[in-house]
Amino acid sequence: MRSLRTAAAPIAAAAAATLLLAACGSDDKNDAKKDAATSAAPGTGSQAPADKPASTITVLAAASLTAAFNDAGAAYTKNHKDQNVKFSFAGSQELAAQVKQGAPADLIATADTKTMDGLAAQVVNPQVFAKNRLAIVVAPGNPKKINGLADLAKSDVTTVLAGPTVPVGRYARDALTKAGVEVKPKSEETDVKAVLTRVRMGEADAGIVYTTDIKSAGDAVASVDIPDNVNVVATYPVAVIKDSKQTDAANAFAAWLLTPEAQDILKKYGFASK
Repeated sequence: MRSLRTAAAPIAAAAAATLLLAACGSDDKNDAKKDAATSAAPGTGSQAPADKPASTITVLAAASLTAAFNDAGAAYTKNHKDQNVKFSFAGSQELAAQVKQGAPADLIATADTKTMDGLAAQVVNPQVFAKNRLAIVVAPGNPKKINGLADLAKSDVTTVLAGPTVPVGRYARDALTKAGVEVKPKSEETDVKAVLTRVRMGEADAGIVYTTDIKSAGDAVASVDIPDNVNVVATYPVAVIKDSKQTDAANAFAAWLLTPEAQDILKKYGFASK
């Protein structure tokens, strides 16, 4: 008579083999599911990575570029999904000081070449991308009946100018000198937008700004032309900052400013082409 222990051994071995086969079958099914999931995902041979987040470049820009650059930035990012553009607007002299102090930024666009020339050690490859002209800004209806630069020197006219270190302030003084007019401004503002605001708020009768600023202000102000023989053309350069961490993206945006698409946007806001 065979013992129960001897008879049970083959049975146990068979059961173990059955369980092993079942386990292997389960692993095969799981592997098949993983393979199917992998092949269904985009990419080759592995799970596709998440979309790369858009990088952001910071552009320091002259205050007179505010409206045009906000529009241009939207157009640029629409066709460059991997890029965001962040603007910081102020007077060109203030922006230059920020660059010299090491403020984190990728590009700077000034309203004059003199300010850009002063950044020769901090920027590379400046390029002119736009031009502008001066105009006298007055209240709607021109209540003081200002007809030209000479009227800004009248005792009953309150005039504001940008400071002499601000490009538009320097341009304004150049135009006044050409016209033989001496003006003592009520205040000297830090940028062209501040001059415009003083007149728009009724705190001054007149000021000298860019034609583009008057265009952007719409019906809130009125304009008096400055004759060509005493007017000054403002030249706008843009340059990549040497300390930029994204020089390729910065160079790409600077180059785009020279394209017909960007130039058309600038022209819409009253800037002349480069």
